[in-house]
Amino acid sequence: MTPTRSGQNIVLGVSGGIAAYKACELLRLFTESGHEVRVVPTREALKFVGAPTWAALSGNPVAAEVWDDVHEVPHVRIGKRADLVVVAPATADLLAKAAHGLAGDLLTNTLLTATCPVVFAPAMHTEMWQHPATRANVATLRSRGAVVIDPAVGRLTGADTGPGRLPDPAEIFQVCLRVLRGRPRDLAGQKIVVSAGGTREAIDPVRYIGNRSSGLQGYALARTAVARGAEVTLVAANVALPDPAGVTVVRVESATELREAVLDASEGADVVVMAAAVADFRPETRHEAKIKKTDGEPDPIYLTKNPDILAELGARRQAAFGSASGFAESGGSADTGAAGGPVVESGSASGRGSRSGASPKVIVGFAAETHDVLANGQAKLARKGCDLLVVNQVGEGRAFGTPDNAATVLVAGGDPVEVPLGPKEDVADAVWDLVAARLS
Repeated sequence: MTPTRSGQNIVLGVSGGIAAYKACELLRLFTESGHEVRVVPTREALKFVGAPTWAALSGNPVAAEVWDDVHEVPHVRIGKRADLVVVAPATADLLAKAAHGLAGDLLTNTLLTATCPVVFAPAMHTEMWQHPATRANVATLRSRGAVVIDPAVGRLTGADTGPGRLPDPAEIFQVCLRVLRGRPRDLAGQKIVVSAGGTREAIDPVRYIGNRSSGLQGYALARTAVARGAEVTLVAANVALPDPAGVTVVRVESATELREAVLDASEGADVVVMAAAVADFRPETRHEAKIKKTDGEPDPIYLTKNPDILAELGARRQAAFGSASGFAESGGSADTGAAGGPVVESGSASGRGSRSGASPKVIVGFAAETHDVLANGQAKLARKGCDLLVVNQVGEGRAFGTPDNAATVLVAGGDPVEVPLGPKEDVADAVWDLVAARLS
């Protein structure tokens, strides 16, 4: 298995689940990106997709047994030469064999001899995924450095629905690309909440006040965190993107809904990253019927302030930990209202009061600015009580809706970090580098 000039050696393991056919799409994504792929199916997988299909799509021979081409010692050679091994789908049986070091076929032998990163994309029925034995096997594999992507929630075999569905192959591919970049698994065991997208504040059943955020940066943060080992909850506001593999997605629309979801998810979380563009204001009154056009001037729309979620997170942490919190030690402060006191709501539009769960260790905010970027960012960092503030200049085709981004990461108690223009994954990795340093 010789890599192309631009690609790397990928071993695609396929175990015997009904989702084996989806691995054909994952294989295509790898080969079209210039990677050399060797497919190693189990004998059960070959009952779903035959060896000729794998050979034709990969351009490499296909074998399931250690006895095939034994003179080439494939059970050792394939794993040792790989830059990445990804198993998709990974059944409960395959996960159990991998966790216990069994080597009954070519795939399990390859997993034992591989010294490169290994990614498992499980797919099975909900009861099997949630069984204590499977959970223990997954924990064992993760403790050894493997990336085990949580399955998606959706339609399974037959009429069943629940967690256990193979994530979209394109999203598995994105996780694999990030693992291939060689980033450390320094977020392993960390529970992370990321918000993404832009909120919409209803005027009537048809119209709303919104913004241009696409959610691309927040999704890049979520995908990159998964590749670095984190358990990620993504609160997505009006985002038209596929769910990232291995991420729990909570969909919301308005700022009050986003507040509710973020505060729920942040209980017990280690890190919260507020990448969503949250509307500062909402209409004071929501019309129950569409506002009709009439002669003369339209009636004015009166606005009221939305809750400041980032400031609330910072103030809650200050109240819980005082000077022991990271941002307080480095000189930050909670956001203040008109009277100078911290903005900590005792309730919200939804009636939800204060939470009792542990506050996050690290809070990251985002600031989209059109002018006086650094000055506005520094002022916001001081007000919000967060540890890091990612500041980008927006407008004229910058940041919103584009695959690239440039940013300055302001650090409470430290020097700013410049991230040059590049893929939004680069900004995500820069943020996680700083977060991991604070966690350690």
